Amino acid sequence: MNTPQLLQDFTSLPPEAQKQVTDFVAFLKVRYGTIPSKKTKLGKLADEPFVGMWKDREDMQDSTKWVRGLRRNDWGHGR
Repeated sequence: MNTPQLLQDFTSLPPEAQKQVTDFVAFLKVRYGTIPSKKTKLGKLADEPFVGMWKDREDMQDSTKWVRGLRRNDWGHGR
């Protein structure tokens, strides 16, 4: 397949399909080493400033209980 035909085929696709093609090309570029993986740029999660930002909140000591409360109050379900 030649480049002009490929470009014509790509532009004839609906926007959602074009996004899927673009995402797949980005995946292939990472897989085959033509661009660095985003994983190589990431630091440790524990070093991120948001980690622990709610550690002193009394209402979030039990995250499961907190989420269940949200579901019950906002959506009317949860155990």
